[in-house]
Amino acid sequence: MSDTLRVAELFAGVGGFRLGLDAAGGFETVWANQWEPDGQESKQFAYRCYASHFDTCINRDIHEVMDEAETKPSLIPDVEMVVGGFPCQDYSVAKPLSAAHGIEGKKGVLWWDIYRFLKLKNPKYCLFENVDRLLKSPAAQRGRDFAIILSCLMSLGYGVEWRVVNSAAYGFPQRRKRVYIYAEKDYEPCLEYGVMTDAFPCSIGNVDTLTIDSDPYTITTEWGAYKVSPFFEYGTAAHGEASTAHVTEEYNGTCQTLGDVLVDADAVPSEYWLEPSTVERWQYLKGYKREERVAKNGHKYWYSEGSMSFPDPTDKPSRTILTGEGGRGASRFKHVVEQDGRLRRLVPVELERLQGFPDDWTATGMTDGQRAFCMGNALVVGVVERIGQSIQKRRKQ
Repeated sequence: MSDTLRVAELFAGVGGFRLGLDAAGGFETVWANQWEPDGQESKQFAYRCYASHFDTCINRDIHEVMDEAETKPSLIPDVEMVVGGFPCQDYSVAKPLSAAHGIEGKKGVLWWDIYRFLKLKNPKYCLFENVDRLLKSPAAQRGRDFAIILSCLMSLGYGVEWRVVNSAAYGFPQRRKRVYIYAEKDYEPCLEYGVMTDAFPCSIGNVDTLTIDSDPYTITTEWGAYKVSPFFEYGTAAHGEASTAHVTEEYNGTCQTLGDVLVDADAVPSEYWLEPSTVERWQYLKGYKREERVAKNGHKYWYSEGSMSFPDPTDKPSRTILTGEGGRGASRFKHVVEQDGRLRRLVPVELERLQGFPDDWTATGMTDGQRAFCMGNALVVGVVERIGQSIQKRRKQ
């Protein structure tokens, strides 16, 4: 057994998966792909960031890459592991797999390109990241899309674990909740002793089981009208059966806060400090509301939303970073902190620190708004590091 796993990184962004696996040790990323779908050169800033640090990234539409690779597999090197964070989409299919081109008619295009990659390169290990609502989509058939993903992975011989991880529950300075999906060929996953429970210790509640059909088309057409997803925040799947349970995190280490990542006030550019004349607008956007509004068609309705902390507390982990964190304009969801008696937005280095990236990782060739966007799209590097360490521990058992 080789000491080092060769890794391909799909939807690479600015390299969060790679940084996490590098920190874990025993992984070598030999190929990566990053592409913004509108194709404009000005929109490829995440790729340019990745390429400024590493020399293994391809800046092409992954669908086109897979079309070529299926006729010439050597275009992509052989790897033992594939990783990637992919958008939450509609994963349904239009035809059963028994049809000649059953996978055509796909809607969640990016997932199906992952599926094509797995069929073509046959990696032993997979690690994927997504928003936690993946377990609950679509609204009319809660859990259907995740069932399709499990079906695909099991049909290729993978045993699967998934875990919704709130990074702050394991000491990181941001409350970022994402689902991580680990899959391994010929793996018999166990809820009590899996890769995920090793990486993120927890107590496990009552276990539910359900059957997952082997054909995504059947799931597309016959999945029940669940109002609540049958998939909880932790689970395993193999051989057409899934087990799932709620968990309670168990962590006794150091806990970081938003205040731990802040730079000194004298290092903050002037444009990040709030103008006194804008504070009232910020307070309104972040405050409680119940007000009558009028829709475009003239219909009147009551709009309500709860209040948010203003400014953000610095003695606790931060709220989740969103892609719209950049820019001067007042916003309900941007972070604002008080420092030296004044209010300000977070600077790019602080956003990088909240995600576990090195300082100024995104500084080359990007605007501050683009840097914020990239961090809003990124993952917590330390979460991947912990999973990588658990994968290597399992390999050496």
